[in-house]
Amino acid sequence: QVQLVESGGGLVQAGGSLRLSCAASARTFSRYVMGWFRQAPGKERDFVAAISRSGVTTYYADSVKGRFTISRDNGKNTVVLQMNSLKPEETAVYYCAAAATISTVARGEEYDYWGQGTQVTVSS
Repeated sequence: QVQLVESGGGLVQAGGSLRLSCAASARTFSRYVMGWFRQAPGKERDFVAAISRSGVTTYYADSVKGRFTISRDNGKNTVVLQMNSLKPEETAVYYCAAAATISTVARGEEYDYWGQGTQVTVSS
């Protein structure tokens, strides 16, 4: 069982930045592909970014490429999502997720564990 706890959400003006962190309880953290997803009210959950077990390979939704950066520290069991140039339409609850095995990083159904989410609100 893996417990994931997100932090770092909050209120920011459009164009601003936020840094989300996800702390994992698993001693085998490095065995998991990690992802970030978001869900706005009344909308489906969307893929944001993912990172390979080693941290060498990263994946991004087209909408966030060049503005968001995902990274991980396997020694500290954490994954971070740095978000820059935020837009009001990116207001959502952001979730951290872990997958032991995965074929498509953008498919939420393939992730085994989820955090409780952290609210990000971008004001215009």
